[in-house]
Amino acid sequence: MHSDWAAAAERAIVTRHLRRVWGLPGTLLARSGWPAAPGHRLHVHWNYWWQAHLLDCLTDAQLRDPTPARAAAIDRFVSSMRLRNRGSWRNDYYDDLAWLGLALQRTGRDVGFFLGELRSGWTTEGGGGIWWRRGDRFKNAPSNGPAAILFARAGDVERARELLDWMEKTLVDPDTGLVWDGLRVDSGDLVQEIYTYCQGVFLGACLEMSELDQAARTIRAVAANCAPGGVLRGQGGGDGGLFAGILARYLALAVHRLPPGPEPDAARDLVLASAEAAWTGAADAYGGPLFSPEWSEPAPTPPLPKDHPARDLSVQLGAWMLLEAAATL
Repeated sequence: MHSDWAAAAERAIVTRHLRRVWGLPGTLLARSGWPAAPGHRLHVHWNYWWQAHLLDCLTDAQLRDPTPARAAAIDRFVSSMRLRNRGSWRNDYYDDLAWLGLALQRTGRDVGFFLGELRSGWTTEGGGGIWWRRGDRFKNAPSNGPAAILFARAGDVERARELLDWMEKTLVDPDTGLVWDGLRVDSGDLVQEIYTYCQGVFLGACLEMSELDQAARTIRAVAANCAPGGVLRGQGGGDGGLFAGILARYLALAVHRLPPGPEPDAARDLVLASAEAAWTGAADAYGGPLFSPEWSEPAPTPPLPKDHPARDLSVQLGAWMLLEAAATL
């Protein structure tokens, strides 16, 4: 059942969003919105880290149901990302680099460039950690979490440990176990916003470093604070459309990595209940289901109001990521 749902989400995004870049044969990239605005059609507006997560979802789908056609599409997609990024992988945001590095690593590609860029973003200021972006003075979970996962998977456990330890001592609320957003290094102010995204990347880093107690604590915190009615809460459109899907990915991974107990059971329940809600609330649309930015609420029936967050690729990707996570359980 969940595999069928994931396949339907994939078809919908492929049908509505994937197009050639500038009409060039052999290229493939995702439009940022549907229905597409003129800037989306020409890939003038595009988002590096949204595309990284689409590559991750394509890889999920290939693991779920391998096909030569999708394997070829992944190759075209990777080369098209580099083309659209002016022939390089460079990006000013260290979290974006970490996400694309993780996605490319899963396809078997070399990620030495990304590891080098992330190493260059680490300083001792603020107690350690990687900056959010070049020239900024903010260090946060969204940059350090995926970087820790990437370093761990690449075998650099020392750097992964430094990043995880920095997050643990700096960003974890000792009262709730939730992970705050980040630290403004110059003032020492903590940005204590709670995003599902931050819980997901911290959980993923804990799992890669076999910090099972910290992973279990994070799952308990998520279940108590981030999932009203047992369904992971959404955080709107734009970048927020991906946040809960990222958390679902690492909750599903926790089910496989943690020993039997209440925390992996809770993680499983959160993913499956969220998948059920997202699927049940989806609207019929061209190409397949259209998902709501808030999985506990029904999606709007097309035609969509202007600027509705359900138009965003990120929102639809977040749901696809959730359904691929559910399909692994």
